[in-house]
Parts: sequence; structure tokens; C-alpha cells
Amino acid sequence: MKNFGKIPLVLLAEMMIVSFLTPFMPLVIQQSFYALSLSIKASIIFLLPLIIFGLLFKTAVGLARQATTIILLVVGLVCLSNFTSTFLSHYVGARIYHFNMSLLLPKTGGGLAPLWLFTLPKLIPNDKAMLAGIVLGIFFGNYMPSHAKKIAMQLETMINKLLSFIIYVIPFFIAGFIVKLASDGVIHMIVKDYSVIFAIVAVTQLAYIFSAYFMVNRFQLVCTLRSVRNMLPAALTGFSTMSSAAAMPFTIAGVKRNSKNSDLVSSIVPATVNIHLVGDCFAIPIFAYAVLKSFGFSEPTLAMYLVFTTYFVLAKFSVAAIPGGGIIVMLPILESYLGFNAEMLSLITALYILFDPVITCANVLGNGAFALLADKLLRKRKTFLIGKLRRAR
Repeated sequence: MKNFGKIPLVLLAEMMIVSFLTPFMPLVIQQSFYALSLSIKASIIFLLPLIIFGLLFKTAVGLARQATTIILLVVGLVCLSNFTSTFLSHYVGARIYHFNMSLLLPKTGGGLAPLWLFTLPKLIPNDKAMLAGIVLGIFFGNYMPSHAKKIAMQLETMINKLLSFIIYVIPFFIAGFIVKLASDGVIHMIVKDYSVIFAIVAVTQLAYIFSAYFMVNRFQLVCTLRSVRNMLPAALTGFSTMSSAAAMPFTIAGVKRNSKNSDLVSSIVPATVNIHLVGDCFAIPIFAYAVLKSFGFSEPTLAMYLVFTTYFVLAKFSVAAIPGGGIIVMLPILESYLGFNAEMLSLITALYILFDPVITCANVLGNGAFALLADKLLRKRKTFLIGKLRRAR
């Protein structure tokens, strides 16, 4: 990762060039690019459980007796962060509700199909790999510490090689998805038909995330800008692939550059990549208010929205790690607590999928800020416990 700082420019240039060239490509070439991207994605998803297990196992072994407390703290922070961002989106949505706008369901065809399909079996779900890494790390860290450390070091070496390989193939991975977006006309549709709502959601997300980085960096602008810059490769990867999981190698690399405790944050990222979703927490509620206004439904009361927010945050723990997966599990919540009908559910699903690149980009940037916040809180907790122990002696 010696040229890590150049990656944002490389990815941005690639996205612009591929978007420009796509209309001139023969159909078979477009299909080949897309098929290659899907094949690489299948390989990454296949390897993710191993990466997650290894990173969490290493941290659990190192922390051993403190691991359970740390995990509970991280989960609590995830709930608090998701709840805060979802609740704040109410005020943006309420302002949008009073705008004079009418959103129309975009008409799209079947879209670009891949030339071939390459699949790999999912041997173990990510959540079970995460649980196994934590439980086995705590067990062996307590009862077989010397063996556990050796295994953890071997896993770390292997995972570092895997992450390095994934980073090198990311440009090929991204190219196919850019071809897909350009071929389907999604990029043009986002800019032309939904520019107002797009701008509102994007500005809100970025303002909140920048504020989070600003706070974590103790309100120092230079440090904040440096932290955001280190996360740009991950953000651009998330934008182009619409997958926080696919962007995870860059997210880990960026957070490591921003943190003083690289081992801890390396485990926080995979543990929270699919449950800490700031982009979703702003986009879905804001879209919901716009859709309610478009269909002439009444504005939700604060009490109704608080109930919706509670179930919304709980549902985030079951989001599928696929493009568009963030909205699928939310449809029953929107129907039950905001009164959405079938047409409204179709519209908000279409809006979410159209804006998934921006939403995923925000999710990735938010995960970077969350890892830094968790790192600082955990280090303060450790310092407090050490001081307490010394005073007791």
C-alpha cells in the first residue's frame, strides 16, 4: 500500500473514463466487463467470512478477558449512532415534506446482463464467522494463550496477503459496475430526474459525517481533512460497487492510517460493516417523507417517527450485504409504521436503488468515523481501568 494516496485519483479517473467509453463499447464487451466484476465480487464475498474470522479471532485473543465487554460496548455504540442519525433525518424529511415536489417512478428495462455467471458456495454466513472468531478467540486466548497467539499471527499474515490481492483487483472490479450503471442509464437518470432529492440527501449525509470526523479529531480541521482523505479510496470503491463489504479492504487500510490502535479498528470495521449504516439512516427516512408527500399522505407525528426509528434501528442488524439490500428489510417497517402501500414501496425501492452508490459511499465514510470514535472511547476506558488499578495498589 505504498501508493495508497494515489488510489483516489486512479479510481476517479477510471470511473470517468469508463463512463465516457461505455456507449461506444460493443454489447459483448460491456457484458464481459460486468461479468468480470460479478466474478470478482463472488470471490470477495466467498473470502469475507475467513477475513472476518481471522481479524476478530486475533483481536479476541489479544484482549481475551476484556473482549466481551468491548463487544457489548461496540454494539451499543452502533445502536446509538444509527438511532441518532435516523432521528436527525426526521427534521430534514419534515422540511422536504413541505416542498412542492412530485416524484415519479423511473421506468427502467431489464438492464445489462452479464456474459457469464460465476458463483461460489457460501460455506458460512458472515455473522456466524464473526461469532466464531469472537468465541474461539476468547476461549483459546484464556485457556491456550501461546497456541492462540501463533494461530492469530498466521491468520494475520494470510489475511494481509488476501487484502493486498483484493486491493490490486479492485480497479477491474469497479470497471464492470461503472459499465453497468452507464449502460442502464442510471447515472443519467440520477442527475436529470432526481437532482433535488439527490442533492438534499447527499449534502445531509456528508455534513453529518464530516461533523463526526471533526468531533473525533477534536475539532481540528487539518486532522479532519487528513482523516477524510485517507478514507477516499474506500468511499469511491463503495460508490462504484454499491457494497460496503467489497470496500472493506480499503476501509480497513484507511482507518489504520487514521488510528493509533490498528489491531482494534481492524476488527471493528468487519464487525460493523453491515450494521452501522449512516447513509441508509439518512436516505431511507428522507425518501420516505418525499414519497409520503408525493402520494398525499399526512406527515408522521414525532411519536410515530420515534416508533419507526426504534424498529428501523433493530432491522439494521439483518441487512443483506448486497446492492439494494438496505431497503429490502425496511419495506415491512415502512408499511407497518408509516402506512406505505404497494406503489409507495415500489417507488422508495426504486429511489434507494438509484441512489445506492451515494448511500454506500456514505455508509463507508460513516464506518471510518465510527471506528475512530470506538477506538478513542475504548482507549479512554483502558486508561481509566489502568489508573483505577494503580490507585487500588
